[in-house]
Parts: sequence; structure tokens; C-alpha cells
Amino acid sequence: MKYVLVTGAAGGMGKAVVNLFAESGYTVFAIDKSPCEPMQGVVPLQTDITDEKSVLSAFETIRSKADKLCAIIHLAGIYMLDSLVEMPAADFEKIFRINIGGAFIVNRTFRPMLQKGSSIIIVTSELAVRDPLPFTGIYGITKAALDKYAYSLRMELQLDKIKVSVVRAGAVDTGMLSESTRQLENFCDKTEHYKYNSYRFRKIVDKVEARRIPPRKIAKKILKISKTKHPKFAYSLNRNALLILFDALPSQARFYIIRKILGCSDNG
Repeated sequence: MKYVLVTGAAGGMGKAVVNLFAESGYTVFAIDKSPCEPMQGVVPLQTDITDEKSVLSAFETIRSKADKLCAIIHLAGIYMLDSLVEMPAADFEKIFRINIGGAFIVNRTFRPMLQKGSSIIIVTSELAVRDPLPFTGIYGITKAALDKYAYSLRMELQLDKIKVSVVRAGAVDTGMLSESTRQLENFCDKTEHYKYNSYRFRKIVDKVEARRIPPRKIAKKILKISKTKHPKFAYSLNRNALLILFDALPSQARFYIIRKILGCSDNG
């Protein structure tokens, strides 16, 4: 029997990954703060990945059912759009705790169940390797840190012959895109310092997220990576052409373009 662990199992990408692995003959331990529906080949576990006791409880349950894991697949995460000079400190801490801290706690806890040839696959974002745009900075910062964490983890775990890879996905057709739109609208309403600039920024976001891929495509890529004997560290899906072109420009040119597109704040 082949066992895998999936975090963020109740989300759009999480469900796609859980379903595909179950269809492919794996037993999937599907953990999420809001557990997914039980089905053939799927064991849902209500787990808060930021809480060490909750993760340890999940570990003890899983260890009673399986002796090892073929893979740990990380899809848990939250999206946040806000100004770095206006966002509450609690929100700043929260997104780091979930987007990075959760992966750290899960990997540290479940490391004893990984053996030679096992995989850890972490979905980051195409933004992870790009310089952030205004107001998406906090999300991009956490994804960049998660990507670097994964690289460091691969450096260590290769000594145990355990594989670590990241999937840097562009826009995926999940509920997170709706959440992105909602947060942008909320930001436009609540910001005091960037009221004018935020509405102009909305036009950029609409263009960046226009081309979306189905979650099933991400799931197929993850399944393929998990079966690859010598996987690459990073895989990219649905890279945005506008972001690629923008990122290729010198930094001074990028700063200038953003000032021209978004305009300068009336607040100095």
C-alpha cells in the first residue's frame, strides 16, 4: 500500500491532488483545518498545521495506520493583499505562520515516516522568484521565503536520499482567485494612504489573473514529480507573460513604470 500526506486538502488544488492520488491507488491522508469529505482511499483529518499539538495528533493517528509515507504534498496556504505600511501586525504574523510555519511543523513532525526515495513537494507561486508588485508584497514575501526554505530543505534531505521539489504555479482556477478579488476590493475600500493608487492597481491584477489553469493540471504535475526518480528542484506552470517581461527589466525601469501606471499618492 502506498501512502501520501496532503496539506490544504479541502482547498481547490488540495481536492484535485487528493482525488488524483486516490484514483491512482494511493491512500491519502488529507489534512486541513476544515476536513474534506471522506471517500474511497482518502482519510480526512481535521488538523491545524500551525499548531504543533494538532499536527502531532495527526502524526500519531497516521502512524497507527501506516509505517511510511511516499510523499508529503504541501498545498496549505492563505492569500493576503494589503499595504506593508498599513496592515495590522497580527495579519503580518498570521500569513508567515501559515504559509511558512505550517510547512516547517509538518515536515519536522512527519520526517520519521519518510524513507529513501520519498518526496516532499511544496506548491509555492510564480511570484516566489519575482520582485513583488505593490500591495501583493506580503504574499510574495512569504512565498519567496517558502521557496527558499524548500531549497534549504532539499540541501539537507538529499543526504538522506529524500527528494524535495517546488511547483511554482501561476493563476489556478480555484477559490483563491475569488479570495484575491475580494481582498483587493476590501483593500480599495479600507486603505487611506493608497486610495487613488489601489483602484488603478486593480486593472493590473485583472490582466495578470486572466489566464487560469484547472487544479487538475497542478495535480497531474505533482503526481508525475512524485514518481520521478531524480526530479528537478523547481517546476513552473502557467507563467504569466506580462510578469516575465516586466521582471526582465532593470529595477529602476520597473519602479518608473509602476509610478507611471499607478500614479503617486497624494499623501506624500
